[in-house]
Amino acid sequence: MEFDWSQGALAEGLRLYDAGEFFAAHEAWEGVWLGAQEPDKTFLQGLIQVTAAFYHLRRNNPLGTVLLLQAALRRLDRYPACYRGVSVALLCHDIRQRILALDDVKAAAQLDSIPTRTC
Repeated sequence: MEFDWSQGALAEGLRLYDAGEFFAAHEAWEGVWLGAQEPDKTFLQGLIQVTAAFYHLRRNNPLGTVLLLQAALRRLDRYPACYRGVSVALLCHDIRQRILALDDVKAAAQLDSIPTRTC
C-alpha cells in the first residue's frame, strides 16, 4: 500500500484533522484502515484513535480522551521515528504531553489537537 498524504482519503482525512473536524477525519481514514494490511493497519488505527481522542475532548470527555491517547500511543510507539511520511517520534512525544496536560482540567480545555508532523 502506498501512503500519499497529498491525495485521496489520506489527504482528505489530514485536511479534516487540521481543520479540527475530528469525526470526519476519523471516517476518512477508517476507509483506508479497513483495506490495509499490517503493519500499516495498526499504524492507521493509532492515527484514528488520536482523531477520536480529540473528538472526545471536544465533547468534554477527558477520561475518554486519555484512554484513546494511551491506546494510540501503545500502537504508534512501536514504529520507527519516521513512518509513511509521519514523524512518529514527534507525534508520540506530543501525545505524551497531551496526556500529562489532561491531568490539569484548565489545560485540557485549551487543547484542540496535536499538530500534523511530517518527516
